Amino acid sequence: MTKFWSSMVKRTDPYVPGEQINQKDIIKLNTNENPYPPSPNVLAAIQAEMQETLQLYPSPTADGLREAIANQNGISKEEVFVGNGSDEVLAFSFMAFFEPGKVIRFPDISYSFYPVYAKIFDITFEEVPVNEDFTLPIEQFYGAEGGVILPNPNAPTSLYAALEDIEQIVQNNPDRVVIIDEAYIDFATESAVGLIRKYDNLLVVQTTSKSRSLAGLRVGFAMGNPSLIEALIRIKDSFNSYTIDRLAMVGATAAFEDVTYFEETVGKIVATREKTARALGQLGFTVLPSQANFVFARHETVAAETLYNQLKEAGILVRYFNKPQIDNYLRITIGTDAQMEKLMEAIRQLI
Repeated sequence: MTKFWSSMVKRTDPYVPGEQINQKDIIKLNTNENPYPPSPNVLAAIQAEMQETLQLYPSPTADGLREAIANQNGISKEEVFVGNGSDEVLAFSFMAFFEPGKVIRFPDISYSFYPVYAKIFDITFEEVPVNEDFTLPIEQFYGAEGGVILPNPNAPTSLYAALEDIEQIVQNNPDRVVIIDEAYIDFATESAVGLIRKYDNLLVVQTTSKSRSLAGLRVGFAMGNPSLIEALIRIKDSFNSYTIDRLAMVGATAAFEDVTYFEETVGKIVATREKTARALGQLGFTVLPSQANFVFARHETVAAETLYNQLKEAGILVRYFNKPQIDNYLRITIGTDAQMEKLMEAIRQLI
């Protein structure tokens, strides 16, 4: 019965996350989680925090975490906003920078949460068709009426747009905010964060879920001109001043401070990604050139849906999208070398 629903609820089209089957014998390569645990320093910081302060509210400004993020990116904490996962940061960004009645643009093959947010906040959007090879038609994002949002590297395609292309989009939308969603940037060439002091209309959103192994803590952040950060803070404080709990705050801070562990983990995933791409190619797959912690691949003769179902029966979860243009591709998260070898062996048997 929907008679009590508001118009906002009625126009929602909720995001559908990847399957979460928490069985010990399942190899989970469908949600782009990090296969390695977080830094031991993260666990130590959380355990210490649990001992004596959970009865107290966390800092509403999260200055320590903002400072740690700023230090890693060569900026000030006034240029950093933190939220309860990057999805919350993106939701706040839609409210802070996009206006109903003004059309925003994002790629038609992209993170499927963007149309969800646009509909719930009643923002008109245009889905810009990607090129035949899934690259972005950069000039089609120029002069957007309401603003631009796009992931780099893109999801689910794994493709990275060169920093010069991102800068061109920002330059050609001088009076609108351009949001670059960099959830996977630590596995790629270069972040756009180095441009935020050059362009006051650029907001860069990142997460601790992927490269820092903290998907369970839900910590995301944005970096941009202090005026953009102030707008996000105003939106946050209009909903909930305490979006980041104490355990998440100290855990994420420790993760940013342990640079050595971060670099080692990212390096292992990138090496396994390249090894996996080569192995899939030898088995008849076309693999897009990934700069993320996953690969996007299709087999020359076996349908993606068939492989997805057969792998699931074999206890291996990958992501299948029943959507035009990509319905013959699988998105495969990079796991450990041992997990990827089990994947390869299963595929060899299936094809």
